[in-house]
Amino acid sequence: MNKNEWVENFDVAIVGSGAGGMAAAIVAAQKGLSVVVVEKTQWFGGTTAFSGGAIWIPNSDHSIKAGVHDSREQTEKYLDHTVGDMVSKELKDAFLNHGPEMVRFLEAHSTLRFTPRLEGPDYLSSLPGAAHGGRTLDTIEFDGRLLGGWFKYLRPPLQVLTLFGGMMVNRKDVDLLVDVMQKPSLKAFLHASKLLTRYAIDRLRFARGTRLVLGNALAGRLLKGAVDAGVVLIYNAPARKLLTDEGRVKGLVVDHEGKERVINVRKGVVIATGGFGANLQMRQRFIPGPTGDWSMVPQGNTGDGISMSQSVGAKLGGPNLNNAFWTPVSIMEKENGDKVRWPHLRMDRPKPGLIAVNSAAKRFLNESASYHHFVESMIESHPVVPCIPTFLICDGQFLKRYGLGLVRPGGVGRQNFIDRGYLYEGSSLSELAVTLRLDPIAFQETIARYNVNASLGVDPEFGKGSTEFNRHYGDPTHKPNPCLHPIEEPPYYAVKVYPGDIGTAHGIKVNSFAQALDSQNSPIEGLYVVGNDMSSVVSGNYPGAGITLGPAMTFGYIAALHMVGTPLAR
Repeated sequence: MNKNEWVENFDVAIVGSGAGGMAAAIVAAQKGLSVVVVEKTQWFGGTTAFSGGAIWIPNSDHSIKAGVHDSREQTEKYLDHTVGDMVSKELKDAFLNHGPEMVRFLEAHSTLRFTPRLEGPDYLSSLPGAAHGGRTLDTIEFDGRLLGGWFKYLRPPLQVLTLFGGMMVNRKDVDLLVDVMQKPSLKAFLHASKLLTRYAIDRLRFARGTRLVLGNALAGRLLKGAVDAGVVLIYNAPARKLLTDEGRVKGLVVDHEGKERVINVRKGVVIATGGFGANLQMRQRFIPGPTGDWSMVPQGNTGDGISMSQSVGAKLGGPNLNNAFWTPVSIMEKENGDKVRWPHLRMDRPKPGLIAVNSAAKRFLNESASYHHFVESMIESHPVVPCIPTFLICDGQFLKRYGLGLVRPGGVGRQNFIDRGYLYEGSSLSELAVTLRLDPIAFQETIARYNVNASLGVDPEFGKGSTEFNRHYGDPTHKPNPCLHPIEEPPYYAVKVYPGDIGTAHGIKVNSFAQALDSQNSPIEGLYVVGNDMSSVVSGNYPGAGITLGPAMTFGYIAALHMVGTPLAR
């Protein structure tokens, strides 16, 4: 053996520490297997730590207990209309069968805790089988202090989604904090005071706030569950290759502390490295152009797991409806050249008083569509009339009330964003159009036509505010349509958005046990693939909130039980 080589033996090795990998690790360890997680970066949590922390799990115990009127038949009908036959029934059944089991097991054997989103319609809410709420589960707030010394190894949330340099907030927090500034109430004041006091105390001991919400709460709870289950956790340990013996995966090689480390496994390796969103070459190969450095995923998500799996004979799945889970992204370049990205998920686009226009200064989509379907429209429209980038347009009243991308409600620091070339301002519509290099006459005609309809609360052109999903993320205090208001109060503002993503969907083809398949569709013994390294169980569509994390955790659970030898119904 080389003197720089370490050799260790485990039942299971997990490559990557996002939701899918950590779920597999906890289940396998709780079932009595020895488990190691190797993480490429200095932090545990993967893309999960950046996410909204929701999981799409239809017909969970939580939803049934809350009295949600749903059924397996309705869920299947909805998937038939959103995914169709792009994914095998076997794979969809595995997800639907074992998703509720996964939640039940992890809540019973770890610190994972969820609550049903009772008012959260599926993203394509007008399709048959869509639910008004209950299919998405949100992670309950978590106290990061419970992680002890492991807290510093939890991947921080996206800085742009925190306040004051490290205070996490969720949608409820944001609404109440905006109320404190714009229409103060005792409830809003007390909530804000509680948040700020907790954060001030945290910063006396920690580099950031320990009140974890959204994806950081999910990643934190998973990390706590893995630590409690006795999982061995190794960071700064990029996996380099898989080891095989007579066609079976028997281990892997990782780099750690300047040494090559060989990990032999008795049961299997689970690949969960988060897809290829940060690999520009793979993006150019698998994602419709033009594409660029527009992904919201961690920079370590460079497709390592997919490449390693292919090197031992695993094949890619597909074709997919989409090879990524999209979101429009705006980008600001800092003085040092670093890029700050903002995902336009739902804080601004669905609100009343914003439209999106293409290079011809015309609207071309429903701005209140889900982030994924917004970008689908960009990609579909671009070859006809260029719309990459697309311009989000609003007025001064909107900016003050809702903010726009990186510009927070109230418009604090507005001039800095203008100086950095992120936010565009015009004292008139014509001036803004010239700044954006758009036809001023066409631009003013577009705004005028929109304003006439918005004043009536209707959008006959693109239906903004016409679906339950649209209205849910609009402004419920604005009548008659929570998504429509004229753009009429100067100055006027714009930001450019690009077709970014929150993860990729093109990955390794697996069977219903999460085993990687070879060119003959035969399972590769000892190799399991989950999360965004796995070919999407919804073919890269986006039926509802949590559609990436729900399947990731479910197939992590399935993979672990298969390695344990627990019989699983197909």
